[in-house]
Amino acid sequence: METAAGDTMTDGPAGAADEGPGDRPARSWRTWPPALPPGARPYLNPLLLYGVTKLVGLGVFAALLTYAGDFREKNPRFGGGAHWWDVLGTWDGWWYLQVAEHGYHPTPLIPLEPGGLFTVQQNSVAFFPLYPALIRMVSETTGLGLYGSGILVSVVSSFVAAAGIYAVVSLLAGARAGTIAAGLWAVAPGAGVEWAVYSESLFVALAAWTCYAVMTRRWLTAGLLAFTAGLNRPTSAVLIGAVGLAALVALARPATRREHGVRGPVYAMVVAPLGLLLYVAWVGWSSGEAMAYFRLQREGWAHYFDFGAYTWDVLRNLAVGRGDYPFAFSTPDLLSLLLVLALPFLLALMLRRRPPLVLVAYTLATIVTVLGTQQMFGNTMRYLLPVFPLLLAPATALARQKLPALAVFFTTAALASGWYAHYVIFELGVP
Repeated sequence: METAAGDTMTDGPAGAADEGPGDRPARSWRTWPPALPPGARPYLNPLLLYGVTKLVGLGVFAALLTYAGDFREKNPRFGGGAHWWDVLGTWDGWWYLQVAEHGYHPTPLIPLEPGGLFTVQQNSVAFFPLYPALIRMVSETTGLGLYGSGILVSVVSSFVAAAGIYAVVSLLAGARAGTIAAGLWAVAPGAGVEWAVYSESLFVALAAWTCYAVMTRRWLTAGLLAFTAGLNRPTSAVLIGAVGLAALVALARPATRREHGVRGPVYAMVVAPLGLLLYVAWVGWSSGEAMAYFRLQREGWAHYFDFGAYTWDVLRNLAVGRGDYPFAFSTPDLLSLLLVLALPFLLALMLRRRPPLVLVAYTLATIVTVLGTQQMFGNTMRYLLPVFPLLLAPATALARQKLPALAVFFTTAALASGWYAHYVIFELGVP
């Protein structure tokens, strides 16, 4: 700071001290842009790569939507709107905006006519409160509308997530690999929801920094972040479990107990699940049915853990060119199939890097949960978006490439992501 101040004084004209406020000279170029704090400087390149890559993909998505024009004829709640950007606030985004505007109205589950795929009426309590609460808070604070606030929360959260991915991967494979991992997350299948009114970016931000906190033995921070994640998505259960397992192993090792003590891991294990448990319990209490949340997921959205029966049914159908399964969407399903086929390869490469237990447990539990649950198979790309540790091996391999090759790769991936990561999900399927 002393050097910057000295430069400013040297560059000012003689007698500047006698000039009035309106006559002050322009600030020296040497002091602009202002220097970043030392702790923030390592994050500049990964965030720049992430942001530019996302903007390119979003631009391609906008061009495709405008060219096709189909969204103009769709219901504004289900993928339609007057402008292309309205699409980013539909489907689940519509529910989040409803919660942000009106809050929850929990009631006893209302049965529907038997025989259909859905047997109870859908209710907003299926959507966890953290993300819509942030939307409402930003709207009240800034004056933005709820839609704009939702996009702002998602975009800011996505940069926090990219920074967290960089922090985790750079700790294991170096800063160059960390930077590339942040860029890869921008073009991952399903990345279209990162800058939409969806809670994925917020969850990945919490998950990445939770894992980083565990890796650096900041147990109090890990417990608090996992608690917060439990208020954001039901899939936080895998993150909570990973934190608990890592804490148990730390307690079981005498060397770790001596170095870091007992209180931190115990605190993390106790606090981490409370957010998730409290919300599920509140839904049960408010609805007058202890397991109301899980019944609503099963009978209102047809989402439930079936030990992989649905996934196996989809894979068999796709192998013979059929679509005789619930929620069949040809293009998203085919891309999700390719991703599922790549999972063993990506997982093996990740395990070869010998990542910390918290990353292994979080990754394996997420994959098992996604593939073991009946849901929209085409959304497997989106549901696997939080599994950022799978980027470790590809990022490490790409880090050995020179800048021209990386520029070609990310330019191509960014352009293509406008289709496979955005348009396919929002327009050719149901996100």
